[in-house]
Amino acid sequence: MTRTPLLAVLALLLTTVAVAPEAEARPRPKSGKRFEANKTFGLGLEIGTPFGLTGKWFLAADRALQFGVGTIYHWRDRDGVNAYLDYLWHPVSLASNPAFELPLYFGVGGRVWNVDDYRFKDDRYNDGVYGIGLHVPVGIAFDFNNVPLDIFIQVAFVLDYYLGDYDRTVYGDVNVSAGIRYWFD
Repeated sequence: MTRTPLLAVLALLLTTVAVAPEAEARPRPKSGKRFEANKTFGLGLEIGTPFGLTGKWFLAADRALQFGVGTIYHWRDRDGVNAYLDYLWHPVSLASNPAFELPLYFGVGGRVWNVDDYRFKDDRYNDGVYGIGLHVPVGIAFDFNNVPLDIFIQVAFVLDYYLGDYDRTVYGDVNVSAGIRYWFD
């Protein structure tokens, strides 16, 4: 993958943030180290495994739905389009000050993806295999209070079940990604 598309997306995102009006962030309740969201819905870019679009929708002060659609490119000799949906809990804020919160989160969800395997076996490649699986993310978000952005890094443990002609039917793995989201509300 060349750097030009990535730099173009990053430039577009930074331009959007620069021209956006300053956010009117709701104050967070003072409740010790417990994290409470002051935003509702955000969309952004996720880089890593997968690479694509990500979104988060807070259902309550400390619970959210996280989703993503993107590609997995040549990860352990496999490519494919990946979609996931997770239910997240934000039990604690690791750091808190007037500018930002640093919540720890974990969750459970599922994913689906089409798999193209580039390992040559039995005189062919395994193309067109579909996988469904368990997706268990653990992460940290740098959640700004006065700017409608958050930056996150997460590790997701996955357990996939492959449908179709594949050399294994169950496969466990670890996906690592980082991202940025713009919050609309």
